[in-house]
Amino acid sequence: MKKMSIHKQFRLYPLVTIWLFFSIASAAAHPGVGIVMDSKKNVFYTDLTHVWKIDVSGNKTIAVRNVHTHELYLDENDNLFGEHLWYEGEKIDKWGHFVWQLSPSGELKRIIPKTEGFQTNYSFVHDGHGRMFWANREKPCQHVRSKDAKGEVADLGDECMTDIRWMTSDAEGNVFLTDLGDLKKIDTNGHVQTLAKQLHKEPRAAMGVWLDTKKNIYVAVYKDRSVKKVSPDGMVTVAAETSFPWAPSGGMVDGDGNLWLLEGNVINSVRVERIAVDGKRKIY
Repeated sequence: MKKMSIHKQFRLYPLVTIWLFFSIASAAAHPGVGIVMDSKKNVFYTDLTHVWKIDVSGNKTIAVRNVHTHELYLDENDNLFGEHLWYEGEKIDKWGHFVWQLSPSGELKRIIPKTEGFQTNYSFVHDGHGRMFWANREKPCQHVRSKDAKGEVADLGDECMTDIRWMTSDAEGNVFLTDLGDLKKIDTNGHVQTLAKQLHKEPRAAMGVWLDTKKNIYVAVYKDRSVKKVSPDGMVTVAAETSFPWAPSGGMVDGDGNLWLLEGNVINSVRVERIAVDGKRKIY
């Protein structure tokens, strides 16, 4: 039998090839979720190589170079926070990190120096009372850990969780997170409530979580190329979908109600898309 050239095979089976490549890349990808807007309506986002800024005119510049950060946080004074995470290589097999702060004037400084391993006592999820929150995965019975402005640490939640992923908090201190694909809320009294079950059949497909001013919760479901919107009473709808090969990993809703999405693709390119209240879409 005459063998078919690779080029001819690709022409005959382009959709299968693209689908297979997308599936493999999606399984291996771990894109960032960090996208935030300051009081002047400048948008900052991570592509895991740099942190970028989109100004109010739509111009893109690099705000912080050469930092591998998955999350970003803006405080009430427009100070931007992120980390740099790196791997030392298989021979050493160690990770390291530091945490940085960028002031509105452009001053960049480290607030946590180079440290071996991953973050264990600092987070980019904050409420309006000076508390930060992160997942405590030290035991099979997982909880959310908080640290207040005085440095006091406590575990939150009146039930065990199994696989806490990304999370966010509102100003009051209610925490919203995904656990095995379910969207859960931990209220200020520590009560755990499941708001929506099985946002995706694969538990880790649900990524960035964010809120709007009407207390709706949004979850980027990367493998569905969609954003799920969960109302306060638990109704789940699709707020947005992205076109192949782009998929949402994070997002936010600005003060005017526009939906901003952080999107990645199969070759680890990153872009930002704004979906206005009237449905018009713009790519940055």
